[in-house]
Amino acid sequence: MSDIVNKVKRKFKGQSQAGHNGHAFTLPHGVAGFAFFLTAVFALSFVARLGLDNSVKLFTAGEIATQDVAADQNLQIEDVEATNRKREQVAESQPPVFDVSPLPYEALAKTAGDIVASVRNTDGDDLEKLRWQIAENLNTEIGGDIIEVWRQGEFKDLLEKDVLPWLKQNYEGGVVASTALFAPYKNGILIRDLPSMMETLRVETRDVKDLKQMKDDLEHRLKVSLNKPFRLRKAVYVLVYPLLAPNMTFNQETTQARKREITRAVEPLYYIIKKGEVIVRQGERVGPIQQLKLQALYSHRKGSYNLLRAFGLFGMCLMFLAVLTMSLDKPGIRRVRDTDWVFLGVILLIFGMLAKVADVVTLLPGSGGLPEATRSLYFAASLPMAGAAGILALFFSKRLCIFVSLILSFLAANMVYGGIGIFCYYFVGCMISIYLMKRSETRPQVMRSVLPLFASLCIMWGSLNLMDLSDPAVAGTGLAFVALSAFLSLLAVVGIAPIMELIFGYTSRFRLMELLNLEQPLLQELMVKAPGTYHHSLIVSNMVEAGARAIGANPLLAKVAALYHDIGKLKSPHYFIENISCKENRHNKLAPSMSALILIAHVKKGVELAREHRLGQQITDLIGQHHGTTLIAYFHHKAKELAEAKGDDPIREEDYRYPGPKPQTKEAGLILLADAIEASSRTLVDPTPSRIKGHIQNIVRKIHDEGELDDCQLTLKDLTLLSDTFQRILTGIFHQRIEYPSASKTTDPKNGKTREEPPCAVTPKGAAEHAA
Repeated sequence: MSDIVNKVKRKFKGQSQAGHNGHAFTLPHGVAGFAFFLTAVFALSFVARLGLDNSVKLFTAGEIATQDVAADQNLQIEDVEATNRKREQVAESQPPVFDVSPLPYEALAKTAGDIVASVRNTDGDDLEKLRWQIAENLNTEIGGDIIEVWRQGEFKDLLEKDVLPWLKQNYEGGVVASTALFAPYKNGILIRDLPSMMETLRVETRDVKDLKQMKDDLEHRLKVSLNKPFRLRKAVYVLVYPLLAPNMTFNQETTQARKREITRAVEPLYYIIKKGEVIVRQGERVGPIQQLKLQALYSHRKGSYNLLRAFGLFGMCLMFLAVLTMSLDKPGIRRVRDTDWVFLGVILLIFGMLAKVADVVTLLPGSGGLPEATRSLYFAASLPMAGAAGILALFFSKRLCIFVSLILSFLAANMVYGGIGIFCYYFVGCMISIYLMKRSETRPQVMRSVLPLFASLCIMWGSLNLMDLSDPAVAGTGLAFVALSAFLSLLAVVGIAPIMELIFGYTSRFRLMELLNLEQPLLQELMVKAPGTYHHSLIVSNMVEAGARAIGANPLLAKVAALYHDIGKLKSPHYFIENISCKENRHNKLAPSMSALILIAHVKKGVELAREHRLGQQITDLIGQHHGTTLIAYFHHKAKELAEAKGDDPIREEDYRYPGPKPQTKEAGLILLADAIEASSRTLVDPTPSRIKGHIQNIVRKIHDEGELDDCQLTLKDLTLLSDTFQRILTGIFHQRIEYPSASKTTDPKNGKTREEPPCAVTPKGAAEHAA
């Protein structure tokens, strides 16, 4: 019998696991759905560059215009000639770079010192050979009298204590080959010290010495300042003059690089063309600038389909998606499912094509009786892109909504051929709508959100006019179209969201509020058939709601899911401890494996009931995850003892574990913790606050150590906050009461003492944690 039960159980668990593997919450983001979304983005990128034939008549300079030509869009054209002149002026004003190096002086000092040292240390015939060698190296004639002076100690002292220090001091300021190098540079020069790379701007170059001035100054110093005899001075000149070299040199490569860099930094000069501006009038002779403007308008005309631009749009959208994908792959972020991608693609197609329709309508003659110059801007301002973001905000996380709104705003702005201003108008409107929808918990709050949305769009519209138009009349008229955009956005949320919710099976915040109503048929059935489970669910829902608010999770979703997390017990309510009254516990007649099978089955049956009653995928996922892969410890221990007593093979632990998956979100982890803590707290004797606290900490530590919370976003800080919150709630539930006389207390006839009647025979204390 036990072998048969184990086979049935393993088969059931295999089916259950297969069923879970088919669920969206265990699959990575769907390839098929993502392909549909990518196709929608691809299609809109190419549709964005389609337009009606609105060719611009092209005239050349000197030709007489046969018709008026007005600009059909805002455009700016670079004035190449003026830009080049400006760049040349800036390049000419860039000071040249001169490098000052310490190497020339160091080489001079070393060579002079070596020559004097070698002369002083050489005698006889070797001295004559040395004289010829030095004369060859210095490329000057050196007489024997010069050699004799070099050998004297007076010359050595003069060289080391006066001449070389003076030369070093003059070299530090820089010495150039000739001051004629500075003649072309009227704005000064940049002097760069090579060792430190410190640069100094020197406007006046008159104080920079060249080699000739260095020689003259040295001669003046020796002759006048030091009053040295001619013979000694001549020996210094013969030794030093050939070794003098400039240490300040022009760095042409760095100078040219600086000029190129500053030239690139110069902003181009543009001719600005405003939409509706008349470029040339009929009968007027076309000038060169007018021809340039006409050529620019012709190359940017809407009727010309530019395939490269379409690929450019699609490429940018792909980069947005790449950033989105990297963001969604972070731990704890719910993976986007097939249905989600399809839903997002449908929203993009609906609102993207709406923008294209508005663009086509603006090109029709006399559309709306509006001026041609501002017609497209008015229609662009009236588009309800914020409504698309509002719809997404009802079902998805902020992060996903922001990225999809970014793609939609980018595509829509290109649909209406708007610039950065229209893009910002759409995107900021989407952000405001997301914020308002996330804060709205009732439908009246959604209706009232139109006012702050309208105010935000008005600010963006005013800013757009200040940037581009500067026309009060246009700004005032456009406010009516801004109001239309806010109103249409509200209609989109109120009208389209319920349809999408019905088609795609999503659970909006308003649907959650409806499910929260205790008059729901499923909750009513739970209250009648399984009152203990119903009461347990109420307590758990209050615990998770408070916990969700403490850690920043979704309190409404967590509370609703907690109310329905045990609906699977409706199929066999009397096999769960909280629903057993004073009847015999049915588990006493079952094998531990069968008892565990019944407990495990309530998760699968709960998922089936959630789908049958259309509770939504989010609630269904949380029901499937509310036990994770925890072990049914009581029946596992009982089965283990029976197997050891009978000498059977060891039992498999996985047969006594819930099939999972583990909690994938904060809300799922919350429900798992609250469910285990509430169920096990029923076994506490004399539940004082300290005992409740210790009990909660033990349960949380046990679940955390078993790895059940590894896949959700709960941190150690969150677990601490949850422990405190759960303790506060359970302490309130188990508060001390005054003991009243009870009919259950009777007097023992033997000793006359009062005793309490024993409770009904129920599942032992250790089973309470998992039986609930």
